[in-house]
Amino acid sequence: MNHAGESAPPESASPVLEIEGLRTSFFTERGETRAVDDVSLQVRRGEVLGLVGESGSGKSMLGFSILGLVDDPGRVVGGSVRLNGVDLVKLSAEGKRRLRGKRIAMIFQDPMMTLNPVLRIDTQMIEAIHAHERMPRAVALERACEALALVGIPDPRARISAYPHQFSGGMRQRVAIAIAMLHQPDLIIADEPTTALDVTIQAQILAQLSTLVRARGLSMIWISHDLSIVSRLADDIAVMYAGRIVEQGRTIDVLERPRHPYTHGLIESVPSRNEPGRRLRQIPGLPPDLTRLPPGCAFRGRCARAQPDCAQRAPPVTTLGDGRALRCFHPVADEREVA
Repeated sequence: MNHAGESAPPESASPVLEIEGLRTSFFTERGETRAVDDVSLQVRRGEVLGLVGESGSGKSMLGFSILGLVDDPGRVVGGSVRLNGVDLVKLSAEGKRRLRGKRIAMIFQDPMMTLNPVLRIDTQMIEAIHAHERMPRAVALERACEALALVGIPDPRARISAYPHQFSGGMRQRVAIAIAMLHQPDLIIADEPTTALDVTIQAQILAQLSTLVRARGLSMIWISHDLSIVSRLADDIAVMYAGRIVEQGRTIDVLERPRHPYTHGLIESVPSRNEPGRRLRQIPGLPPDLTRLPPGCAFRGRCARAQPDCAQRAPPVTTLGDGRALRCFHPVADEREVA
């Protein structure tokens, strides 16, 4: 895996995941809510894509849309999601079930969303294996123990017979990661899995995941609002606002030279970038109501660079010469231009 700051991989690196024009809407009495709106991106083999943005920007819903886990009254209404060339949107419910957990897996923010509190860890891991493969219980147990050892759980043969409540929060999250790794999937979607953990445990899990991605050639989407984590873990970054990707590119390029005013605002809001004694910089206003999006650019009401043309129509995707892409009529050419 190429860490942020290293040279880009060769262009021949094949994408594991290709998303084109994906749209997910919720249909309620208030009207249509476009939670994911015309999203296109790629994740190449052995790489981590960081997906960042404020709460409510659509990050988690994009992950659920990829996995086919959008519940009523929501549904994917357009676009494609190809995993190794197979369009997941067109698969039947049974076809999606066969792929989930085997070829594509998800790590949730709260491990108790993954773990059943009344079942022992060995029972849950063996059931996860038997959902996709037939093998003797002893063989499945051995694989489960190997997965626990892989994520740094000490004495896995003894600990595997414990219940989830007998583990700390960090250890429960390691178990959830081990379950996601059981079938060596092509793609893992991690939805802020370290947010509730203390800094030390968070650093350990990040290091473990980084090692696993490199050693096993996995691909990963890391969903987060924490730019410091993404800067250390992700090769590429996609910035989401109001259901759309507004900027994407190599992590070092986007974080050091943001072109979209929203990306610039997110970076400037990081406390460590502020001078002692000065008020914390922040993006003014609040994210828009997705059921009543304003015409034109959804960010214009909070943007210091907004012009009259920003209200006329939504900006299209513009591909830049350095391999980056963004949606903005008036991008930042130099960070000194932003007030």
